[in-house]
Amino acid sequence: MELFWLAGGILIGILCTAAWHWWRERLRRQHADRLRDEAIAERESIVLQARREAESLIRDADLRAKDELLQRRTEFNREVDQIRHELREHERRLEKRELEINQRERLVTRKQRRVNNFRKQTRARHELLEKQQAELELLLQQQRERLQEISGLTREQAERMLLDHVERDLTDRLAVRIQRYEENFQAAAEQKARRILASAIQRLAAPHTADTTVSTVDLPMDEMKGRIIGRDGRNIRTFEKVTGVDVIVDDTPGVVVVSAFDNVRREIARLSLVKLIADGRIHPSRIEEIVKETQDEMERHILEVGQWAAQEANVGPLHEKIYQLLGRLKFRTSYSQNVLQHSVEVAHLCGLMADEMRLDGRIARRCGLLHDIGKAADQEMEGGHPKVGAELARRYGENDPHVLHAIAGHHDDVTLDHVYTVLVAAADAISAARPGARRETLEKYVKRMEELEAIALGFPGVDQAYAIQAGREIRVITDAHRLSDAAAIKLCHDIARAIEEKMTFPGEIKVTVVRELRATEIAR
Repeated sequence: MELFWLAGGILIGILCTAAWHWWRERLRRQHADRLRDEAIAERESIVLQARREAESLIRDADLRAKDELLQRRTEFNREVDQIRHELREHERRLEKRELEINQRERLVTRKQRRVNNFRKQTRARHELLEKQQAELELLLQQQRERLQEISGLTREQAERMLLDHVERDLTDRLAVRIQRYEENFQAAAEQKARRILASAIQRLAAPHTADTTVSTVDLPMDEMKGRIIGRDGRNIRTFEKVTGVDVIVDDTPGVVVVSAFDNVRREIARLSLVKLIADGRIHPSRIEEIVKETQDEMERHILEVGQWAAQEANVGPLHEKIYQLLGRLKFRTSYSQNVLQHSVEVAHLCGLMADEMRLDGRIARRCGLLHDIGKAADQEMEGGHPKVGAELARRYGENDPHVLHAIAGHHDDVTLDHVYTVLVAAADAISAARPGARRETLEKYVKRMEELEAIALGFPGVDQAYAIQAGREIRVITDAHRLSDAAAIKLCHDIARAIEEKMTFPGEIKVTVVRELRATEIAR
């Protein structure tokens, strides 16, 4: 019985041990399956995330490529537009030059027809004179033969006797008369010269102003600089944007500097800043209000100054636009000489000289007052101030040919075939050359001319360069063997751009490129 129970216990133990091993193996397999499933899931998750990151990188790279392509296309379109604009500008200038050449050709044709008609008339008159001369010679020959028969003298003997008698009679008379005339002429010339100089000195004894390109505004206290600048600089930016000037606020105590080439704009900015400082309310809306008010006041002041100048020169009524242009000359200087005061001086000098020459003094004064009217708008219109002034005067009702010719030709830009133009040129030189009129030193003038010529000589193919008209024009001589016509046109454009980049100047500078071809041969 005990063996039975022992065998049953051993069997049960064996069965339990087998069951335990079977259960452990099953748990191990389930754990391995679970780990494999988790690994597979993690692998799929990593692959999915990698795919998403790859797709995101591809999209970002695509967007960056598109942005870069768009930016390059925009820059290319901008460069193309700029080149097209320059080509249109060049084409417009060529069309204008072609129109001028056609006008000159028509003028030359008309003059050629007049010359041909004059030659025909001259030829007919010459034939008539030759015929009359032949008849006169025949008549004189007959008279000489008749006189020889009456006097019994030959022609040579009669001529010698007559000439000896006339020479003895006239020698003393001519000597006395010439001496008397010389003394009278010298005395009259000295008297007239003294009278003209005295009148000119009296007329020119007037105060002069020499404006520069900057104006200063005094501040009651240095804290005002911060109010002028404003929070984050909004006040000073608004002021510069509305007035078109540069406001310089530095460490100089109690002073703010206003800088601009346009003297009218600079004066408006200075007066506006003075009003804002006195008012104390400095903010963008108040700045715009004060500047607008000052601009209206300046327009009225310019009109009044122009009317005063016309009244001072006694030139009669003018168009309102011409009054405004004259008023703007008060704020324009040439070599530190006030242009309006210079114009009034030239008007008085022209009137004095015209009265001495028995000409119309009012026309001469009108020519002198308006001769520099183009300087009020030469920065806004193309061309030198004589051409611009003549065009403006003609546009605003000035139809006197003497006045228009004096405005266009007082710098020898056209043929001087009017006496009033000569008077204006002389008076202009007198007013500009008198002591104290212009303050620019010779060194500064020569330096500016040398700088202008050096810029042109720095380009290949340029043989010579000459700055003329006080630096308002430069003539460039090139070698035809090194440059073609197209290259000369491009060179002219490049020189103009270089002058704009390297120099600071008011108005404009005309660049003329001449392609010179020289042919030399020696005959032996």
